[in-house]
Amino acid sequence: MLDFSSSPSPLLPGVGPGARDTLTALLLGLRLDGVEYGRSQLSRPWAIALPAQRHARFHFMAQGSAWLQGPDGQWQALHSGDAVLLPRGSAHVLASDPALAPVEESRLTRIPVAEQLYLQRCPDQASPEGEPAPQGDLLFSGALRFNLDPLHPLLAMMPPLLHAGELARRDPSVPALLDAMEREVALDRIGACGILARLADALAASIIRAWVEGGCHSDSGWVAALRCPKIGRVIAAIHAQPQHDWSVPELAALIGVSRSRFAEAFSRTMGESPARYVAKIKMFQARQWISQEGLRIAQVAERLGYDSEASFSRAFKRIIGHPPSAERPALYAAPSAAAAQPAR
Repeated sequence: MLDFSSSPSPLLPGVGPGARDTLTALLLGLRLDGVEYGRSQLSRPWAIALPAQRHARFHFMAQGSAWLQGPDGQWQALHSGDAVLLPRGSAHVLASDPALAPVEESRLTRIPVAEQLYLQRCPDQASPEGEPAPQGDLLFSGALRFNLDPLHPLLAMMPPLLHAGELARRDPSVPALLDAMEREVALDRIGACGILARLADALAASIIRAWVEGGCHSDSGWVAALRCPKIGRVIAAIHAQPQHDWSVPELAALIGVSRSRFAEAFSRTMGESPARYVAKIKMFQARQWISQEGLRIAQVAERLGYDSEASFSRAFKRIIGHPPSAERPALYAAPSAAAAQPAR
């Protein structure tokens, strides 16, 4: 698991961010946990359709070149040393030529080589046992799990595709990590896949940080609220302690204004009431506890201060769109459009 800071300091109630950008402060708590990584050796022509998935997708063009068709249907070229991140795991296509008809990713020949690591090739490109893999395009890919709910405002506001090259000028660590990955591929030393996996985690984190520090391409909605000295302080406190039973008077007291004035300002800025926003963040945290940490529903209800499991389940279904029992097992389908929507 990769933290954005080696020693993150969550904002506590009553402790303002000072000169530090509140959004950057919240980013300190964002973590990435690698689920699996694959090295794909592909001989031309080839085209692969990758379905939507819950986890983020990462691709590094280690050798050769390719075309990527993003969620918007547009094609963009990937050259050797390029990397892209799809934060919400959107469906996309990778191909040596956009004119090719893609095969589903499930049809690729996959060979496990270690825990979380695999090799794969197109089914008609597999080499006979004992023979070296054919030369061609080399792609290193990963599935990355965030410690945030997919409907969390930070993830929901990210573009469906982030290109490392476009963000490199904002963060010097991005080109440095790309260079390190290229060197690791070129040297082809023992344990290269494992080292590439760790570099991929760091690169994905750096891509997100560069995007956040670049202003997130938004000056309204959630980002604008975070940058507001007073509303941002309240949001930071809610996110730092989602299990706390935040009341409107308590939140208003954090910034020294009346309850009515705070509620009006918060609703005007965020597009929803403070109570609704607090409830959403609680349910996002609840989903993580159930789906990723394996907590029982009764335990989660107790942690969040609900009187009963039944009252928690009703609140969860009202906000998320389905009962908490549907969160087991951890790998479930991507949330539907009917689920809770973040404030804009």
